[in-house]
Amino acid sequence: MRFQGSVIKEQGVTFGIVVVKPHILNLPNERNDMQTFGRRAFGMMPIVLMAQDSRGTPTYYGRRDIVDFLSNVPTYQIPWKEYSIA
Repeated sequence: MRFQGSVIKEQGVTFGIVVVKPHILNLPNERNDMQTFGRRAFGMMPIVLMAQDSRGTPTYYGRRDIVDFLSNVPTYQIPWKEYSIA
């Protein structure tokens, strides 16, 4: 499976971001499944989910301190990468 994401280390915290479709953020079971998927891909670290609306505005879901941090970071500054896992 291929997905877009990023691993970031900031202020001593390493976390992963997984890009998801917007409707995933409204479905608790799907959010949990995608965070579990993120840990499978990136290892045991906090996982934040990110979805963008039709204008490209991001919405984040995950640990509050990380979400607060990311809300002040333009998406173009995040080192996005395509990942592939079996």
